[in-house]
Amino acid sequence: MKKHQTVRIIVNTHKKYWMPHSHMYIPMHVGACLDKNKSGQPLELGYQRDDEGENISEKNPLFCELTGLYWAWKNLDADYIGLCHYRRYFGGYRSSRNPMGRILLRRELEPMLGKYRVFVPSKRHYVIESLYSHYQHTHYVEHLYVARGIISQMYPEYIETYDRVLRRTSGHMFNMMIMDRELLDEYCTWLFNILFELEKKIDTRHMSHFQGRYCGRVSEIIFNVWLDYQIETGRISRDEVKVLPYVYMEKTDWPKKISRFLRAKIFHEKYEV
Repeated sequence: MKKHQTVRIIVNTHKKYWMPHSHMYIPMHVGACLDKNKSGQPLELGYQRDDEGENISEKNPLFCELTGLYWAWKNLDADYIGLCHYRRYFGGYRSSRNPMGRILLRRELEPMLGKYRVFVPSKRHYVIESLYSHYQHTHYVEHLYVARGIISQMYPEYIETYDRVLRRTSGHMFNMMIMDRELLDEYCTWLFNILFELEKKIDTRHMSHFQGRYCGRVSEIIFNVWLDYQIETGRISRDEVKVLPYVYMEKTDWPKKISRFLRAKIFHEKYEV
């Protein structure tokens, strides 16, 4: 008899929002230790807080959704653990105009468990930009140089893959993934070892709050480095990685998005909220 596989996917949010009615999803209040209500008391959204148990909730301004991933890694007991966002989910294959009707369901994931060890969102394509040049134009490229130096010291076997990934024009972004427990342990150990060092080496005093979230952004890129290296070395077979569509819950303001991109590329104007 096939073993029943338990799956828990955290849904990171910093505010009250619609959430799926499914035991598979855990609404997660990230940065909970820092959020206060108008009375100065801890803000309660009614969701799982990332400041309970073993946690790094206080690092949320730098680590973004990764404080939720850290909490899940340290506190959840499940065969598969995943991460998505209140506005961005893995999608199933149902047709619906309403994005809520396209979110991945347990019954859609069930037949794939055991066959696949890693689930990732469809790649984001930059076309005329590499991952490196897009980061260079929109954020502070020193983050990538410092990250490379840390990886070269801590995990030198990854450097060739790192350089190759940075030259690509696409990648699995948003820090979204679903992994079996063994791989998640390995990935999070690798990731947070790097990011805790990166945090020590970057001075954020000249950065806006938006640009200060560099640990979360660097991790989007180096997730691809880690995943590619696992495949290249045979730790994971390509056949064990499943690409799923992702669902964005709100309408994209394309004129604003394109304008920001062009201003960053042509005038080197960094992204802000």
